[in-house]
Amino acid sequence: MRLLLDAHTFLWFVWDDLHLGINARALIVDPSNQKLISAVTYWEIAIKVSIGKLDLGEPYRAFMPREIYRNNFDTLAMSVDHMAVVSSLPFHHRDPFDRLLIAQAIVEQMPLVSGDPAFDAYPITRLW
Repeated sequence: MRLLLDAHTFLWFVWDDLHLGINARALIVDPSNQKLISAVTYWEIAIKVSIGKLDLGEPYRAFMPREIYRNNFDTLAMSVDHMAVVSSLPFHHRDPFDRLLIAQAIVEQMPLVSGDPAFDAYPITRLW
């Protein structure tokens, strides 16, 4: 199964944080699942680091590529199709990063691994 990881899911997994749901962890460690990290997540984490809202404990440029490679995650670029869906999404959720992830999950027809119940208002599958 292809899985799109939310930013907090990605970070909690690589940091072995107990906030990560047991089911979410099992899905991520299952070698039969393809785990994807969106360009949206790169952007969100970079912005939060730049404004001091997030500390990775090391430079962003070292942390992100290493953790993606080390955990055998794949990356998902943004496309015009993703943006087209964003342009028509209802505003159940106003976070721009999350709206982009929702659009990607819709277009790519894959579940989003996230602890955020706000995603449930959209026609996607949220796993946690």
